[in-house]
Amino acid sequence: MGGVEGGGGEPRASTLPAEKPPGPSGGVGGGRSGGAHPAPRRWAASLDRVQERGTYETREEAERAARVVLALLGAHLVGAERAELAARLPETMALILLNPLQAAEPLSPERFVRATAAWIEGATERTALWDVGAVLSVAADAAGEDLLRRILLQLPTGYDLLFGRPQPL
Repeated sequence: MGGVEGGGGEPRASTLPAEKPPGPSGGVGGGRSGGAHPAPRRWAASLDRVQERGTYETREEAERAARVVLALLGAHLVGAERAELAARLPETMALILLNPLQAAEPLSPERFVRATAAWIEGATERTALWDVGAVLSVAADAAGEDLLRRILLQLPTGYDLLFGRPQPL
């Protein structure tokens, strides 16, 4: 099975983007994107939100989840939506999103969660679902409703639940 799930489910952490401290602005894209949306969130504040939503004991756990989930998400988004989401995230998160893991095919939400579990040492599918929800809900907040709607159009059915924003049928 190709794609981001890796051979035998073994994590290949060396291919995840290396940590790069955020720039002075804490974001990329120079401030506002799309006119009325708030400036990109700072790295520390975004990690705090991931840590809170994921109920992680340490910021390192939150950061590990954020790096893996954003790298996997970046493999599924293209064009203006990926660039616009990156512009609304802190620089470090944006760089991870813009330099994604490679996906041979779009992953269903279930396979996305399994791939996340394979990349996080000691994770199970259940804990990976928690990781995905914590990270993607923070990304959804940064995206705003219009961009999130366009992002969901690029993804297989069911990702709305992973972002914590169930869409009407």
